[in-house]
Amino acid sequence: MDLGRVGIWWSGAWQAAEDSSVDVAAELEELGYTALWSSGGFQPGLSPHFERLLASSTGIMVCSGIVSTWSTPPDEIGRAVTDLEVRHPGRFVLGIGASHAAIVENYSRPYSHMVAYLDALDALDAAGPAAASGRRVLAALGPRMLSLAADRAAGAHPYFVPVEHTARAREVLGPDALLAPEVTVLLEKDASTARRVARAFTAGYLSLPNYANNLRSLGFGDEDLAHGGSDRLVDAVVAWGDTDDIANRIRQHLEAGADHVCVQVLAPPGSFPLQTYRELAPALTGI
Repeated sequence: MDLGRVGIWWSGAWQAAEDSSVDVAAELEELGYTALWSSGGFQPGLSPHFERLLASSTGIMVCSGIVSTWSTPPDEIGRAVTDLEVRHPGRFVLGIGASHAAIVENYSRPYSHMVAYLDALDALDAAGPAAASGRRVLAALGPRMLSLAADRAAGAHPYFVPVEHTARAREVLGPDALLAPEVTVLLEKDASTARRVARAFTAGYLSLPNYANNLRSLGFGDEDLAHGGSDRLVDAVVAWGDTDDIANRIRQHLEAGADHVCVQVLAPPGSFPLQTYRELAPALTGI
């Protein structure tokens, strides 16, 4: 499974802000990005936007980042992934994760729940190779889930992490497992403006214990996590500046052990920030 070096992560609508008729998947593929990562959402089933992304492009990989293991039973996910495999062989990667207690009813023992989910996927004859261990990744932050990602999946897809986490994740995963972190970026050179915009993004994630505790394990204290994050924390999890600054941060993750980095452009709610991905492409797709 080859995801290339630099892909795109996006959780909103895959429609261009300046023209909703523009086929963003096709253009992103032409720009040289090698994978499209999209949230699976919290509705039951596998979102139909994965089929739309695959159908509107020709060779780019499409990945779920992530499908919650609490929202849909494994047999339903297995069948849906197999359907995608029939129509678009070898192009879909199933990313699954245990989500967060704050947004899941009856959340308990996420690690054991993930193990049971993987066991159920592996037991499905209908799932076939599309949902097998070599074609799935796990959302993973801590050592136990990272180790599970190395043992029971192709690798790990960490989210909201600094370079230091990528280095630590590589140590836990070992040399062979896939490591594909998400990296949030903002094309803004003014530090005050960049940090103000970034804090509107970081504040929500810092309220979730999984992310906050992960950052604490990397040396960030309570003062760093307060009020949307200290300058040090914001700068660590959001790459801002010009195209060269952002490209340098992506290189840092790759040098720390990432195989593939999926870039999320920080943009106002609404349509897909295609123009920003166009501006970034020359600096990112040649890395």
